[in-house]
Parts: sequence; C-alpha cells; structure tokens
Amino acid sequence: MPAPELTPPQSGPPEAAPFGAHVLADAAARAHDLKAATGGPTRGSSSPGPPALSPPAFSLPAPPAPPVLDAPPPSAPAAAVPATGADLERVLRGPSGLGTAGLRLIPREAPAMPSQPPAAPAKSPAEGTPVPGLYHHPVPEPDPAKVEEVSRRIKSWALDEVTLYPEDWEEEFDGFSVGRYMVACHPDAPSIEHLMVATRLMVAENAVDDCYCEDHGGSPVGLGGRLLLAHTALDPLYTTQEYQPQWAQSLHADAPRRAYRSAMEYFVQTAGPAQADRYRHDMARLHLGYLAEAAWAQTEYVPEVWEYLAMRQFNNFRPCPTITDTVGGYELPADLHAQAAMQKVIALAGNATTIVNDLYSYTKELDAPGRHLNLPTVLADREGLSERDAYLKAVEVHNDLMKDFEAEAAALAAACPVPSALRFLKGVAAWVDGNHYWHRTNTYRYSLPDFW
Repeated sequence: MPAPELTPPQSGPPEAAPFGAHVLADAAARAHDLKAATGGPTRGSSSPGPPALSPPAFSLPAPPAPPVLDAPPPSAPAAAVPATGADLERVLRGPSGLGTAGLRLIPREAPAMPSQPPAAPAKSPAEGTPVPGLYHHPVPEPDPAKVEEVSRRIKSWALDEVTLYPEDWEEEFDGFSVGRYMVACHPDAPSIEHLMVATRLMVAENAVDDCYCEDHGGSPVGLGGRLLLAHTALDPLYTTQEYQPQWAQSLHADAPRRAYRSAMEYFVQTAGPAQADRYRHDMARLHLGYLAEAAWAQTEYVPEVWEYLAMRQFNNFRPCPTITDTVGGYELPADLHAQAAMQKVIALAGNATTIVNDLYSYTKELDAPGRHLNLPTVLADREGLSERDAYLKAVEVHNDLMKDFEAEAAALAAACPVPSALRFLKGVAAWVDGNHYWHRTNTYRYSLPDFW
C-alpha cells in the first residue's frame, strides 16, 4: 500500500517536541506491520516492507485547529487507508463535550465508520453495574470460545508448568476471570497464543502483587529484596560461572518467580528485542511504585493527593497496554514508542485504568485487614471530604484523565499518521475499554459502595 500522506506542517506549542523527518522515515522503513494494519500478514511475514516516508519536519498540532482527517469515500479500496476500527475512530474523533470541538480530528457530521459497526454488548447475569457517572465506553462481549480456550490454557499453565497456587486458591483463581479480561482487552490478537502471551504476564504480575505485597502473605517489610530477585526473572542476571547456577535455581524458589520466569520466556519468543526491553522497563516502573506504597505503609504516612497520583503513575497497569503491539502480532518501532507524546498517551491510559481499579475495588479493600491506600481514601483524609464526596471526586479525577488521554491520543494520531502508530493507539484505547469492562463485570471480586 502507498505510504499515507502527511498532514501539512502545524505550529505546535513551544514545549511540544517535533517529530523529525528522520524519525518518521526510519520508523516507516523498519515497521513490520503496514500490511497487518490493512489485513495483510502479521509479524514474521516474508513479504517485502513498505517504502520509506520522506516527510517534512513538523510539530504536534495545537488546538483549536488540528488537521481534519477525511473519511475515505465509499468506493475507496480497503488497502488505500489504514484499517482503524471503532476504537481508533473514537481516538481520532477526540473527546466530546463543551469546549472540545476544536480537538476533534474527524467532523462529527461525517465520521469515519468501520465497515461493520460493532455488535451491541450482550447482556449477561454477570454484567454488573458501572460506577455511576464514570466516563467509559462499552465493548462487545468477548468471544466465548476464545474466553473458554484462554481460560483452559492459563489454568493448565498455572497448575502444570509453574505450580502457581495451592488447591484452596482455585476458586479465587477462577474468579479472577483472566481469560475474559484478556480477550476483552486485545480484540486484534491474531491467535490464541498471542492472547496467552498477555494472559501469562497478567497472572504472573498478579501473583507478585498478592504474594509479595497484598492478600496472600504480602508485607511491606523486606519487599525491596523480594522484588529485586523476582525482577531478575524478567531482566536476567549475568554473573560469574560460580554464582550463575545459584541464581538460576532461585528462579524456581517461589510461585511469583516461577511465574515471571515462565511468562517472560514465552513473551520473548513472540516479542522483538525492543518490545521485550520496553516491557522490562515498565515492570521496573511498576516495582518502584510497589516500593513507594510499601514505604508509606511502614511509616503510616498518608500521601498528599498529588503524591498518591504520582505513585499510581508507577504502580499501575502500564505494562499491560504497552505490549498491545506484541499481542497484536506487529511492532511499534522503538523510536516512535519513545517519543514524549506517545509516552504521555501510554501514561495517561495507565493512570486512568488504575483509578478504575481504585473505584471498583473500594469496598473490597475496606473489608480487607489493615488500611489500603486508594484515591477515595486519600481524598477523604487529605481534603477533609466525606467518604461519599471523596469517592465522587475520584470519579471526576478519572474522567479528567480519560478525556486527557483521548485528546492526547487524537493529537498524536494526527501528528504521526504512520499505520503502526495508529494501530498502537487503537490497541491502547481497546485495552482501556476492556479493562473497565472486566472490572464492571467481575462481580465475584468487586461490588460498588452504596453512595447513590
């Protein structure tokens, strides 16, 4: 397919870092996924790559006058434009509401619609109730056949390959509904095995959180040492021949390390080197967030609201949406992933989805032993709010983060219309929506407070 035409140069805000010509040209020359974005072969295909782009340098567009991406005419062939889908259509259209018209990249009168509209979400006994007032987007019910197969495979992996949990934890493992979670979050995964890459990592991360930090014997005392040793299952130790065997043996010492080691081995078979290193970096961020929360627990310190939100930018879901290209079977080039604008979009997605967790797990954490930090409790303590008012303000914080995420993603889609970047933004948006779907429907784990 021909390379997409670039939008005219726009004058961006002074602090916006420009996407230079060499960045886009190199990214397009090395991107493996142009045909995948239009229904062609995925990563690993032997087909020739696309021609390199040679655009002029330009900056991120500044509202209120971003470029308009016209919808393709009905007669245009499918290969003439990148396939977007419903989620990317939402990202490109931008946020809605008073004062946001200038941020929309597609006119509301003539939206770029997918070839087939998504099916309406099916009703089910486990549908659950969304948090009233929470800004979110419904998703179609995940394919039940995929959910069943992923659930079967992940339980087999947990029991037979890594001996993840004892028999009396089986109900809790099943109640986590991780198969439904990952199928909802990765609608573009080309195979069950691609879905399993994300599912193993999610289960391993949850095991570390439970066993080291939270419900199943976790403690802030000594957490740093445990996390460091577990992190070597993701980022391997290179030491002398005398001590290498001892380290290798330590990776089987407990369930979290066994799970990290195995999940990472599967991941690197599918991911490229840059994708694997990206994931290791985001897991280090996650572990740093765990340590900050543990330090506050040991000193019984309730952080300021901004401090709590800073911690949550690290202790959050970021490692999950950041691998959306690996799970989708393509690769976002490393220099596009590293751009400040892309990093901001990913961070906002992680922040918003983590506040979703704070809101849906609020009553669960209140019923648990000890004091658990979450945004509503910090708001109540630091701003002198009632429990109800603090919870409702946390909903507002989430909504602001979501709208910032969508606005930043829309601006980035206009500034960098490389198909791999557009598909990645679509994947992150799908993960955000799937994460809310799972929290809403997981009535085994979550229930809402009686504030309405």
